[in-house]
Amino acid sequence: MKEQKLLLIPGPSPVVDRILEALAQPTVSHISPQMEKELGGALENMKKIVFTTSGQPFIVAGAGTLAMEIALLNIVADQDRVLVLSQGYFGNRMAEICEAFDIKYHLLQSPWGRVVTAEELRTELKKHKYEIVVCTHVDTATGACAPVREYAEVIRQVAPEALFVVDGVCATGGIEERMDDWGIDVILTAAQKCLGAPPGLAIDVFSKRAMDKRRQLHRVKAYYADILRWLPVMENPNRYFSTPCVNEIRAFYEATRIVLEEGLDRRFERHDRLASVIRSGLSSLGFSIFTDETCLAATLSAVRYPEGLDDVSFRRKLYENGVVVAGGLGPVAGQVFRLGHMGNLTREQVIFAFDAIEKTLLNLGYAFTLGDGVETVRSLLVR
Repeated sequence: MKEQKLLLIPGPSPVVDRILEALAQPTVSHISPQMEKELGGALENMKKIVFTTSGQPFIVAGAGTLAMEIALLNIVADQDRVLVLSQGYFGNRMAEICEAFDIKYHLLQSPWGRVVTAEELRTELKKHKYEIVVCTHVDTATGACAPVREYAEVIRQVAPEALFVVDGVCATGGIEERMDDWGIDVILTAAQKCLGAPPGLAIDVFSKRAMDKRRQLHRVKAYYADILRWLPVMENPNRYFSTPCVNEIRAFYEATRIVLEEGLDRRFERHDRLASVIRSGLSSLGFSIFTDETCLAATLSAVRYPEGLDDVSFRRKLYENGVVVAGGLGPVAGQVFRLGHMGNLTREQVIFAFDAIEKTLLNLGYAFTLGDGVETVRSLLVR
């Protein structure tokens, strides 16, 4: 068996043994008592993770893009207008979904590496009426983290009837999202990033207002993605609509248990701390961060190369040294690499990653002081 690489892309994140063991259990009937317990438990745990008591979670087979479709298609009426707040590649994807389904929308976009400000949102909402506002909490292309709580406050003040949708694919479970307290109507996410499970599940949590909106719509442009078809299953996992990913759900249930065992506040603090440590270590080696310092995400970094380092050569040699990172997307392709630091990442893995980065720089003939990166992160991690 080939040596396993440390996966530090912006998702999937490394999967710990407890979750892998759950995934490897024998497949059971999708209407068995065991599946009733595990799907039901995962649904209840998702409510805790996004801080809601009244929200309705949905867990279905699919990726984060399906979760995006589910969020939009179940709350948009024919005459509705959607305001899409985008800080990069995946905010733009939400606009593409609107186009695909002939949904009326307006795109309010920040430069890459920054975010739409709360005041820019306020100005737009005062100019025009929107029934839905959508934002990406963390855009994995740019490493920018949107001020979701501030957005929610502005929406409540200026457009209280508008539904607020948050794409938490690279945030939920790693960055605070208080659905009830902040007034978020839909949080969508996926299993494989901050929640630490293998890819394969699309997750949406709908507020009471969002559920009411779906019930008011005569029909939606979806079949599999229609939440009213899934609702009986989510209320009673013994019901059937479409066969769920039994083993994925078992693994995801275990992943949510790990999140809650750590404690949400401690988990958020750990993500913040590891992000700061990693960026300090990168800086000590001559790298810089592409994203504006006012909106850095705790879950990944878009890392700008110092002069003289080639993107493809660096990532290929780093892979040979045991660590997998992702290249840049869109206008920053070739200029940055993207390093995920989310989910159940450990201190030992961070130190291993920096040892591999230093080996890579040495292999490529880059001038630096050997040991600076490893010692920087090691010293910060013990504080």
